[in-house]
Amino acid sequence: MPARSRRWQSPVTASAVVLACLAALHAPTTTAQPRPEDLTDHAAGSQIAKHEGAHAVDASELVLDGPTVPGMDVSSHQGVVDWSHWWNQGMRFAYVKATEGTGYVNPEHGRQYDGSHQVGMVRGAYHFALPDRSDGAAQADYFVDHGGGWTADGRTLPGALDVEYNPYGDDDCYGLTPEAMVAWVRQFSETYRARTGRFPMIYTSTSWWDLCTGRLGDFSTTNPVWVARYAESVGTLPHRWAAQAIWQHTSTPIDQNLFNGTMDDLVALARG
Repeated sequence: MPARSRRWQSPVTASAVVLACLAALHAPTTTAQPRPEDLTDHAAGSQIAKHEGAHAVDASELVLDGPTVPGMDVSSHQGVVDWSHWWNQGMRFAYVKATEGTGYVNPEHGRQYDGSHQVGMVRGAYHFALPDRSDGAAQADYFVDHGGGWTADGRTLPGALDVEYNPYGDDDCYGLTPEAMVAWVRQFSETYRARTGRFPMIYTSTSWWDLCTGRLGDFSTTNPVWVARYAESVGTLPHRWAAQAIWQHTSTPIDQNLFNGTMDDLVALARG
């Protein structure tokens, strides 16, 4: 857009300038506090690696119990993604960040979501939870309204709820009691199901989940779990889950995941 031409304004007197300068010198200074949506975009796994540590593990060193399908997840951090490159590296599914709280939409979501689909990947969207900002229903609605929906086409995974360490404060559990956190997650889950017909995947780490839910809730019969652990094995799973749907095993050079099953199983999950 061309710059606007400045309108002519009448000159001020010298005394007015002096008074204005004196007022500015004595005016109190304030610093605007950033809103979550103005801060760094937090991709899935970034806070877990920060809190729990991560070390590079060669794919040949991973301890696996059966067939797996490689995949990845991205956010605005990755910008323009070379999807053909990652397809040639063996990636067959992707989760793309759509939203955070009720005030942030990934500006790259559309391009990333469509780009992964165009090269042949099964893809889904994820939402970064901010449980201290608004209730679970409001955030589920915001997610669905901004790219987090689901269709039974065999190419779209159910939306995922990324619930983990608080990136904007010192309280890892967002100031919620375990009972309140379980209720928040359940409200998000039930609202998402009412809107889409599917329960969302839950992305988390065992340490955070067991701490912040107090091992009180049981989502194992409704919500598949996507667990982050940067080590040779998936380790102990969050409370009540007997098997993971997805294991995020490294964040180097990009967040990489393994679906627990065959490609046919992955397509079946997408179809619902």
